[in-house]
Amino acid sequence: MSKLKVMNPEFGVTELKGKPIVSSRHVSEVFAKEHSKILRSIANITESKSGLSQDFTDRNFVDSEYKDSTGRKLPEYLLTRDGFVMLVMGFTGKKAMQFKEAYIKAFNEMEQYIQALNTARLDFPELTQAILEVHETPRHYHFSNEMDMINRIVLGMTAKQYKEAHGLGNVKSIRPYLSAEQLHYIALLQKTDIGLVLTEPDLQKRKRTLEWYFGRLKLKQLVA
Repeated sequence: MSKLKVMNPEFGVTELKGKPIVSSRHVSEVFAKEHSKILRSIANITESKSGLSQDFTDRNFVDSEYKDSTGRKLPEYLLTRDGFVMLVMGFTGKKAMQFKEAYIKAFNEMEQYIQALNTARLDFPELTQAILEVHETPRHYHFSNEMDMINRIVLGMTAKQYKEAHGLGNVKSIRPYLSAEQLHYIALLQKTDIGLVLTEPDLQKRKRTLEWYFGRLKLKQLVA
């Protein structure tokens, strides 16, 4: 499983290959059902005579395993949103309905987060290319200064400072540890900075323009 953040520790929705997922163990804990019974329910859902296609079960119920406190490897499933819905469809009662609603919200939040993260990743190569085009002999700080500027505007600190403040160690990127909102603003500022890099050579002037733009974005959010 990837090391993307868990959007809500109580419900355990995380990410696998660009899709929100939750483990069958987490579902069993939240709904107060024995994991063995959850596994049996999934086995019934995924068997060929259940009526579901093999394609659906393969995509939405991923075989996995975990280690218990003694180090034994035990089976679990990783469920997509569709797999989760199929599993809990028959769970009834007031608390079950509340948990279903909470899980739908958690899946939505993770989907928004993944989308924002992918947008930021896609935009960065274009900003990198713009920097390469305006510098005959690019230095490493031409890239780091640009990203530090955007991080300071959105996060109030550089990536290095963010790692230290949040105890992230030597992770390659802080992006997986940011909120969807932070990633959204970073992506917007990166897009804007691509044009600024190509037309405005002064870093401080680019910074003032981006700060103004960020202020406008935040103001729109407040009045929306």
